[in-house]
Amino acid sequence: MKKIYIAGFDVFEKNSIEIGKKYTKMCKDYGYIGLYPLDNVVDFNQEKHKIAKDIFDANVAMIQDCDFIVANLNPFRGVEPDSGTVWECGFGYALGKKVYGYLSDARSYLDRFDKNRLTKDKNGIFWDENDMFIEDFDLPLNLMISCSATIVEGSFEDVLKVLSGI
Repeated sequence: MKKIYIAGFDVFEKNSIEIGKKYTKMCKDYGYIGLYPLDNVVDFNQEKHKIAKDIFDANVAMIQDCDFIVANLNPFRGVEPDSGTVWECGFGYALGKKVYGYLSDARSYLDRFDKNRLTKDKNGIFWDENDMFIEDFDLPLNLMISCSATIVEGSFEDVLKVLSGI
């Protein structure tokens, strides 16, 4: 069976273990093996930096072992996806893994901003409150992640349906 690395900020939820069990069961129901980061065994009775490195190494090994990455790319603590999830997608892409991301709102990146908080210059470019221009390529996320992943509007299960040709 092909393996799916399950990436996303779901690991930070209070019920993250239950979410992982639900996602790995869904994978099995669709004929895949789900690899959930919290399934890794890590010794939390050591120095924090060592714990972090052990988590990193275990997740890297899972990504190396998978066939696909399915990533929750919904906004996390702002308008962007979780930076760790984006790193995992990029690493998987560099390894030649097929990367899928899901968003509950796949409108263009620009359209997902509150236009009342932006300014528009004479050239039609939108700028945020920090005077940074907003990328406008009619993609749902920054071009680097949008061009390296298949983005599915919907849920984790919707990506499994795409993978299964349903």
